[in-house]
Amino acid sequence: MGDVIKLRANDSLRSVVAGLGDPLRDKMASAVYGLQFLDDTQLAAIYKNNWLGRKIVDIPAMDAVRKGRDWQAEQDQIELIEAEQNRLGFWHKLLEAKIKARLWGGAALFIGTGEADLEQPLDPELVKKGGIKYLTVLTRRDMNAGEIEQNVLSEFYGKPAYYDVTGAASMVRIHPSRFATFVGAPHADPLMAYGGNQGWGDSVLESVYSAMKNADATAANIASMVFEANVDVFRIPDFMASLSDPSYQGRLIDRFTLAATAKGINRALILDKDEEYERKQVSFATLPEVMQVFLQMAAGAADIPVTRLLGQSPAGMSATGESDMNNYYDRVASIQALEMTPALYRFDECLIRSALASRPPEIFYAWAPLKQMTEKELAEIGKLHAETAQILNTSGLFTAEELRTVVGNQLVEDGFYPGLDQAMDDTGEDWQADLGEEEPEVIDPNADELRED
Repeated sequence: MGDVIKLRANDSLRSVVAGLGDPLRDKMASAVYGLQFLDDTQLAAIYKNNWLGRKIVDIPAMDAVRKGRDWQAEQDQIELIEAEQNRLGFWHKLLEAKIKARLWGGAALFIGTGEADLEQPLDPELVKKGGIKYLTVLTRRDMNAGEIEQNVLSEFYGKPAYYDVTGAASMVRIHPSRFATFVGAPHADPLMAYGGNQGWGDSVLESVYSAMKNADATAANIASMVFEANVDVFRIPDFMASLSDPSYQGRLIDRFTLAATAKGINRALILDKDEEYERKQVSFATLPEVMQVFLQMAAGAADIPVTRLLGQSPAGMSATGESDMNNYYDRVASIQALEMTPALYRFDECLIRSALASRPPEIFYAWAPLKQMTEKELAEIGKLHAETAQILNTSGLFTAEELRTVVGNQLVEDGFYPGLDQAMDDTGEDWQADLGEEEPEVIDPNADELRED
């Protein structure tokens, strides 16, 4: 048997004529991707001074929380849960945590229950009414992530096994179950985190930094060209030969200072017979398109539609931007469902018990949709539902009581008539009586005999 020689072949497009794919001739053959780090000072400077970077951080975080959550429960239970959220300042602190996570690479909501031993896991079943005392927003700069949990049987596998936080007198070690933790741009492998971000993610600004910087540089260059929009050009006889005279420079400056003064006062330029004057103008015709391309690249890198990032109307014939916004809304819904809901799970279990002193299993919530229908669209949908209910009632497939319950629940979930569920409960017995479903009157056959006696 001969030796088997293993060769690694790269299947790629090559051209001998153009040099494409040839490492000696192709200029792209030497291009490689390198690691780019933004330290905390740079991140702070971008967020403070750069409008584009600040909007890239803030917009998805704001959109993810601005419509809130729709709780499915009894009306009095919903009021208690929402009152508890307001007491804790939940929405403001959730927005703050999400923004700081996107900026710094990680942040967390600490669930303060007043317990002394914070190294033990947080058990939601032990939380009583008012058990959540406070919520505190901490970033990766405020807390040190511990070693990564390597036990595959642990709930926190691949995540920090603990966090160290500065207390009143010393460092306090806290179990990860006591945090609702958020990351910015997650690492492909938690063990491959670079710098001080182990246990956290990267700032979302790192992946968009090049596109954002190019857009800023383009805008800055266009702005500098405005000052050169009109350039006066003078042609002077024997100019180069006269420069050998030391006193010529002073006379030259005096000459054009006088010319500029005369032009400003008399709106006329006085020249010698042999001098020539010409004005050069810079064309800005294609610069808006160039600027738009770089802004689109930055918006694409941030995964935010240009219309949302810049707050402008869609451009182009028949352009509405609806498809772009629908895709963006789907992305925000993915952030809510895949990132925020799991991170908030243990907090929500504590929140319900802190508000109600119990945990009814039928209580749940859904994130309110970002896309809101107009009154006309809502009315059209309501009309379709009503017509469907009328057809079902006429067909006789369902009883009136069954349809009343189903249609009423649908109207309640759609939010057409506030308070309809309570009104249905209050009038349910009277409605059944109107249908003739009340208990029949019992007639005593001996009643007449009793009266005669």
